[in-house]
Amino acid sequence: MIPHFVNTNGIKLHYLDSGGDSSPLILMHGLTANSHAFDGLIKAGLNDHLRIISVDLRGRGLSDKPAEGYTMKHHADDIIGLMDALGFEKIALGGHSFGGLLTLYMGYHFPERVEKMVILDAAAKLHPQTKEMLVPTLGRLGQTYASFEEYIQKIKASPYMSYWEDTMLSYYQADVETFPDGSVQPRPKSENMTEAILKGSFGEPWLTYIQAVKQPSLLVNGTMDYALGAPLLPKEYALETVASMVDCSYLEVKGNHQTMLYGLGAQQMSEAIATFVG
Repeated sequence: MIPHFVNTNGIKLHYLDSGGDSSPLILMHGLTANSHAFDGLIKAGLNDHLRIISVDLRGRGLSDKPAEGYTMKHHADDIIGLMDALGFEKIALGGHSFGGLLTLYMGYHFPERVEKMVILDAAAKLHPQTKEMLVPTLGRLGQTYASFEEYIQKIKASPYMSYWEDTMLSYYQADVETFPDGSVQPRPKSENMTEAILKGSFGEPWLTYIQAVKQPSLLVNGTMDYALGAPLLPKEYALETVASMVDCSYLEVKGNHQTMLYGLGAQQMSEAIATFVG
């Protein structure tokens, strides 16, 4: 995957591009994640079948981090600008968690630009205790760790990290800024992510969008426990969303909301995504 930057919607956006002549798929990560969130899918061979373009959404990774502007519309306009810069009139679009919701948003508001949708562990509603489940993930923001090694140990001790493989290292390396003394701090700012939650995740009529979109879609669900002894997206909620959509297939894969992107879960979804998009 080769790093690139593009100017779009008043910011500089960073993205990774596998290149090639295969059918393109733009992938958008979760709330506080980055473009390396899909490295497990790359390891599983997804880029052998598709041209993968993975984006650092605004405020994350190496993309610009404006003080405000984290609504779904801001994010969507960024991606439309990226598509224009790459010459894509219409494309398959996908995302994990927040990125999955952004995919649905764009499928509804820009139907002429979205050909197919790949939705990874996102739905009209999540577990009722989602806020509590996300405390470890959001709690890392604004924290400084003495070293990257200390940070990784903290991550490995998180309740959702039931599985580890070294492919995950690139994601966590991209997550932090390293200072001259060797200490590290996560790149996303808490106040920006709070805006993305309040004016993005919680600020849209998702059921309206889900019932209206007509693009062929694939919803992938990691049903293993994420926190509090439950998955972040329970299977019954995922199936409710699938049933509410005009043309959507369902796939259950190994892993929880985070670990599904690696190992066996990544292999399962890579095969399904390649078949679906290609």
